[in-house]
Amino acid sequence: MSKTITLEDTISAVATALGEGSVGIIRISGSEALAVGEALFKAASGKPLGAYPVNTLVYGHVYDQDGSLVDEVLAVYMRAPRSYTAEDVVELQCHGGVQALKKLLQLTYAAGARPAEPGEFTKRAFLNGRIDLTQAEAVMDIIRSRSEAGLKLAARQQQGQLAGELRSIRKSLVDVIVNLEAVIDYPEEDIEDVTYGAVQENIGGAVSKIEGLLAHAHTGKILREGLRTAIVGRPNVGKSSLLNALLREERAIVSQYAGTTRDVIEEQLLLDGVPLVLADTAGIRSTDDFVEKIGVEKSRRLLQDSELVICVIDGSAGLTAEDEAILEAAEGKPCVIIVNKSDLELAVDIEALRQRFGADKVMMLSAKTLSGIEEFSAWLKNYVYGSEGTLGDGVYIQNARQERLLREGLQALEDAAQAAENMLPYDCIVIDVRTAIELLGEITGDTVQDEIINEIFSRFCIGK
Repeated sequence: MSKTITLEDTISAVATALGEGSVGIIRISGSEALAVGEALFKAASGKPLGAYPVNTLVYGHVYDQDGSLVDEVLAVYMRAPRSYTAEDVVELQCHGGVQALKKLLQLTYAAGARPAEPGEFTKRAFLNGRIDLTQAEAVMDIIRSRSEAGLKLAARQQQGQLAGELRSIRKSLVDVIVNLEAVIDYPEEDIEDVTYGAVQENIGGAVSKIEGLLAHAHTGKILREGLRTAIVGRPNVGKSSLLNALLREERAIVSQYAGTTRDVIEEQLLLDGVPLVLADTAGIRSTDDFVEKIGVEKSRRLLQDSELVICVIDGSAGLTAEDEAILEAAEGKPCVIIVNKSDLELAVDIEALRQRFGADKVMMLSAKTLSGIEEFSAWLKNYVYGSEGTLGDGVYIQNARQERLLREGLQALEDAAQAAENMLPYDCIVIDVRTAIELLGEITGDTVQDEIINEIFSRFCIGK
């Protein structure tokens, strides 16, 4: 896809959140941005906006078509390519009331602009070659960041960290193809032959880098979207008490009667910087109560669909058949076993649980006294970030789209390496390596199709 496309229409939108605020911004982008801006804005000096140096805030007013005053504003003109979209851009900063912004926006339409589509400003920045697709996706990650770590990661991607790593891998793979095709096309020339061993070595280097990126895939996804976590267990083991302890507030009803929680309670929180989408489920058990039965079925589905399962057991009572059924359902899924009520006499075989699930995945805790909460938080950070327990300086992928393309690219390279090991014709190796290059290019946008671009930017907010 060409990166020099400049869309012909001039577009405009509100670039700030609608609502009451001190300042609101109207953004106009396109070849007629200055003309549209000057049709609305009159500088206090009487000079046209284009007479001022670019990137200079100019004080003035916006007038309606009948000459009546609309608002007192500041205007700035940014000339292509030194703007967010790499096109001519005019921004009008007015008072942040909804009516003032709506009126100014209507006037831009009357002057020749059209309404911007969701993400169209960032889409133009991509199409005009100012940013790549990973940087574009990072823009929305910055806006939607749920934690400081998520913001830090998105800011890195917006600076092109991931794209730089991927382009380095692609370049090494292009070198493999160039050397192979030279041997294929000019066998009679005095060209240093490319051995199958050298091909395997070069492909192996790319494979290692991709595997390194995939090893941190869940970290980027969690920081971007939050870790979908289900608290499960039989009734009255302390699930709601644990939710309240993590939230540091009485969010869920707690009582000594089984079946108090009859539906899923979902909350979002930051636990030591890790964004969680935390669901307290109805106690899983056999019941004849119609409403509770619905809650139990929802709990079972949530257990299967969650990215992390917190199984809560009453440590003061022995394991029951209901406990065992829940533990069996959690096996094979990312899970942690919380033995609750550690402030009471222990009646559960902790060592047997640790041998079954792993020593690091079984911990004692008291939701009543908050003993063990810090240890759980530390475990969670290690689960998200790895053994360092914090966001490292490495390169992270951002979303499921990037992960899928990386895994497909990795498979193509593994096929190429296998072809080299079996000494198949060079052409077979070239096909697989070229496939990997195309897939990696889809991540950065170098080889992506128009419909994929449209789908990605349709998820953006209008005005960005």
